[in-house]
Amino acid sequence: MASSSKLRAAKADEGEDLAIDMSPMIDMVFLLLIFFLVNATMIIVKMDPEVEPPVAKNSMKAEDGNGRIVINIRQEGELYSEAGEELTDDDVIDLVTKEKDVIVQQGYEPKLHLRGDKRAVFKHCRKVLRLSAKAGVDKVVFATYNFEK
Repeated sequence: MASSSKLRAAKADEGEDLAIDMSPMIDMVFLLLIFFLVNATMIIVKMDPEVEPPVAKNSMKAEDGNGRIVINIRQEGELYSEAGEELTDDDVIDLVTKEKDVIVQQGYEPKLHLRGDKRAVFKHCRKVLRLSAKAGVDKVVFATYNFEK
């Protein structure tokens, strides 16, 4: 009789479903989500509405957005920083030198992000390239569209 009660007790447990408590898993997912959001680096390039970049059908999206020093060249050749301040030649050298030092301390390679208007003459771009090289930055990323806007 003892064996039949054990058998009934074993069979009675088979009817209950096993359940996993998912609340610790959900907590872990939220913690990971918050961790990645906090550690993500936001890369925002402020676009000058006065500058319309040229179209280049073979242009590619840059893979690395870190370490960029943005200079805008408007149609008539005026130079502007990312913050919208007008720049002289000496200002360009100072800006590139300061930004380069900050970027190198962060562990990135400094690059000149040149946003030239499609109606601007290339001699203005060449001037900025020379000033940037004088300040110690010789890598350049040209901003272009790969389709007509």
